[in-house]
Amino acid sequence: MARKKNAAQQSERYRNLAVNRQARRDYEIAETFEGGLVLLGTEVKSCKAGRIQLKDSYARIKDGEVFLHDCHIAHYTHAGDRNHDPERVRKILLKRNEIQRLIGKTERAGFTLIPLRVYLKGSWLKIELALVRGRAKHEKRDAIKKRIQEREIQQALRARRD
Repeated sequence: MARKKNAAQQSERYRNLAVNRQARRDYEIAETFEGGLVLLGTEVKSCKAGRIQLKDSYARIKDGEVFLHDCHIAHYTHAGDRNHDPERVRKILLKRNEIQRLIGKTERAGFTLIPLRVYLKGSWLKIELALVRGRAKHEKRDAIKKRIQEREIQQALRARRD
């Protein structure tokens, strides 16, 4: 019989290393994908130390492969002269049928690929990509108002139950 894992063990299984909070505000998310990142050893160590930034990063499809651009992974402090380039383009590993779907949607429908978060899944470093469409300024305001109203409703319901 399998034992149930407690909350601490489950949270350790998925550990966020970087989250692109601005993306959820600025874009309308249509679909999300999970992929692997092809990294060098010093990049992995730096990511595990939480020294990665996703702000202003995006993904592009070139020759049937997906690449991550403008993602900053800081130098690993203990690497000496064998460090990596912090702004280099990194390959994202996705399934072939997912890439084919992404090619169609990004070329025709005006969607963009952006990373939402980088996290550890077990010992593997994963990236969550989103297929997004930009929001206008008034749409951002409407989304914020809606979120505030929903939060107030939930608080009122909780207060009423007590």
